[in-house]
This record gives sequence, structure tokens and C-alpha cells, in this order.
Amino acid sequence: MDERRLQPDTWVDSYADYLYNFAVVRVGDDELAKDLVQETFAAGLQSAANYRGKASERTWLVAILKRKVIDYYRRKNSAKGKAEVRMNLRGNDGEESDWLEEMVADPHAGGTADNLENEELRLALESCIQALPAKQGRVFRMKTIEEQSTEDICNALGINPSNLWVMIHRARQSLMSCLNKKWFQI
Repeated sequence: MDERRLQPDTWVDSYADYLYNFAVVRVGDDELAKDLVQETFAAGLQSAANYRGKASERTWLVAILKRKVIDYYRRKNSAKGKAEVRMNLRGNDGEESDWLEEMVADPHAGGTADNLENEELRLALESCIQALPAKQGRVFRMKTIEEQSTEDICNALGINPSNLWVMIHRARQSLMSCLNKKWFQI
């Protein structure tokens, strides 16, 4: 098997825009998003020895960025601050999907309070997904939770990739707004 190798010297050119867009949708602040991307690159360099090559460089960096976003919200919302935001959600096929990659799992997670808050967050997220327009919710589940390929989703739903990404973007915006109301607000 051809093991993938990290190429940190190409990260800014290859991934900065994608990671920035990913972050700004989740935190709603341009400067904070830039800071989180910088922190992601720094953390990637520090943990490069842990990269196993099982995921693409971009997927690995996104996983680190997800952790940075979660840490930001933990600090910001002390009442909800100890929640482990690892969500096991059931897709349309009934199988569970782990939203956060195992490579960046929090080794300190797993306390009873964390489990209760995790369940509360999962329920809030599920409620927000159900509030999306049906097709948008289905596309979000297929792409983000079930991690199906763009091609498979487009073929299954009879849409083109541009439509898919517009629906994903709108779903993420709606979900963030919904979660801000149902979960992140004190």
C-alpha cells in the first residue's frame, strides 16, 4: 500500500483557504478563523510523528481543526465547556458514524458528566438536522456523517456537484445557527 506522507511546506498553498472556510462557517469570525487555521498548522507540525498516512493530509488537518473549534467553544462556554463533541449519529441506513476522526480523539474524555452532555449535544444536533429541509438534511447526512463520496451522492439524488456543495454550505450555516440557539447559548 502506498503510504501517504506529510508535506508541510505545501500546506498553506494547498489547504489554507479550505481550512479557513471550514473554520469561519463554524465560528463566524474572520480573525478567529485565521487564528484557528494557524493553530491547526502548528499542531500538525507538532504531531507530524503521529500521522499514519491512513487519511489524506487534508482530512488529517481538518480533524485537527475540528478539535481546535471544539476547544474554542469549550473555553467560550464554560457551562457546556466539558462536553466531548464526539457525536455518534445514526445515518439513514441505521449504521453509526463517528464524526471526529479517531486520530485526534481526546484521551481524557469519557466521564459521566461528559457522556450526559455528549448525549444532550447529540440530541440538539439531531433536532437541528431534522429541522433542515428534507433534501438538505439528507445531503448533509450522506456527506458529513456517512462520509459518502460526492459522486455517489450526486448519482443517488440526481444532482450536480455544485448543487451538492451549495446544499452542504446552507445546511452547515443552518446547523450552526440552530446549535448556537439550542446548545452553545447559556
